Amino acid sequence: MRKQKGFSLIELLIVVAIILIIAAIAIPNLLRARIAANESSAVASIRTINTAMISYNSAYPTVGFAANLTALSGSGSSCTPPTSANGCLIDSQLASGTKSGYSFTAAASGSSPAGSYYAAGSPLTPNQTGVRSFCSIADAVVRYSSAALTSCAGTETPLQ
Repeated sequence: MRKQKGFSLIELLIVVAIILIIAAIAIPNLLRARIAANESSAVASIRTINTAMISYNSAYPTVGFAANLTALSGSGSSCTPPTSANGCLIDSQLASGTKSGYSFTAAASGSSPAGSYYAAGSPLTPNQTGVRSFCSIADAVVRYSSAALTSCAGTETPLQ
């Protein structure tokens, strides 16, 4: 009789158990890394909106700051020529209001010309796509809060 070669059932179960233990350790770290990446993207998007608002205010001083995200973007694929209704200053993904697991809003306030604005971004699914909300006002300081934000009062904690 010839001796058969191969792995026994016990050996295979041990290997599967080791793989499951490694996966149980790695998955939470992966989720935390994804949340950190989404939050970094949200901060960058708020900074992009700040820059676009300041550029828009300089380009259209009679209007002031843009009324919403749509006014900062272009219409369709063409941005020629930019107007106060289509400033061509931010990409269409950010102008749609959602990017990298966050929902963004922006609005101007004050009579024409609008003298101030706010920009805010909150996670679409709290504790899964992000744990902090970010916002900024006309001083261009990015702030954060652990609560969902729809506007920015300027009293939130400044980002360091």
